[in-house]
Amino acid sequence: MSRRTLRSDRGCLYNTFTQFDAAERSGSSRYRTSPEETTEMPPGVAYIVCNEAAERFSFYGMKTILIVFMQKYMRDAAGKPDHLDDEEARSWYHIFSMAVYVTPLLGAFLSDVVLGKYRTIFYFSIVYCFGHLALGLNDTRVGLATGLALIALGAGGIKPCVSANVGDQFGVANQHLLTKVFGAFYFAINLGAFASSLVTPLLLDEYGPHPAFGLPGVLMGIATVAFWAGRDTYVHVPPTGLPRVLEVLREDGFAALGRLSAIYLFVAVFWSLYDQSGSAWVQQAERMDRHFLGVEWLASQVQAVNALLILLYIPLFSGYRSFPGIYGGLAACGVRPHATRHTPHTTCARWPLT
Repeated sequence: MSRRTLRSDRGCLYNTFTQFDAAERSGSSRYRTSPEETTEMPPGVAYIVCNEAAERFSFYGMKTILIVFMQKYMRDAAGKPDHLDDEEARSWYHIFSMAVYVTPLLGAFLSDVVLGKYRTIFYFSIVYCFGHLALGLNDTRVGLATGLALIALGAGGIKPCVSANVGDQFGVANQHLLTKVFGAFYFAINLGAFASSLVTPLLLDEYGPHPAFGLPGVLMGIATVAFWAGRDTYVHVPPTGLPRVLEVLREDGFAALGRLSAIYLFVAVFWSLYDQSGSAWVQQAERMDRHFLGVEWLASQVQAVNALLILLYIPLFSGYRSFPGIYGGLAACGVRPHATRHTPHTTCARWPLT
């Protein structure tokens, strides 16, 4: 093949990508770029909720067993035990946790400036799957580092986009359904977390690290396919481009960040303590009596309590069927909790902390 032909092929590929990206930005793609004016539930929500339940199963299922894996199951390249001590295992765990909450900055930037939410979620989900594959196949430090790096990039990359993508599906006529949908969305998150926090420790204890890390990988694959399957039902809001993002930051973005900074100082303290439930608290639970309800629970299974309590609190506060819930009771008394204002098109404005 001649150099001229190669240059021509590259030019065709570049032009094709450029035209596709321009179509995404201009709204001339085959996808809807704004929600329909309807009072009904958007059709894409079911796919997003199913995707979130499977994705959270994969993330928390992997993270739940991470400390125990590093201290009891990890091997070197020769197949000999290469277990980490308490302090080193906690260091690996918390560096990973930190990375999961730094990479959303990259995901938000790419979503708002270049790719849009759908493509950002889909592309980073594929990276996410490869991270699970690395953990499931390689139980050495190389596999651990590779898997955690890819999962941190994948999970962090989609984090600022998922709940924002839910909000994009709603218009003015059906925005009253947002509270109901986000209740189901948050329920799906914690249902996946609760189930995985019980199941993957059992798999690790009975069958070892390959099946234990393999199951979350399979669930992440299912999550990615479920998200892709709903592509024709979603509203695909085009990226706004760098000039618009910079304009928003110049207008009031930095001022808003300044007003929120005091709150985030307390949020940082909370998460620094909460994340120890998967590291130091698991190590402590190894040395405790874990008999409860006639069962001796595994040390890493204690993390399921948090998700279980949230599953119980959601209907308690938001209501279920004829039960109005605490929020419904407050509304009946004239007190209405206000939801965060929906800001169209901008990912960072709706960045979840879960």
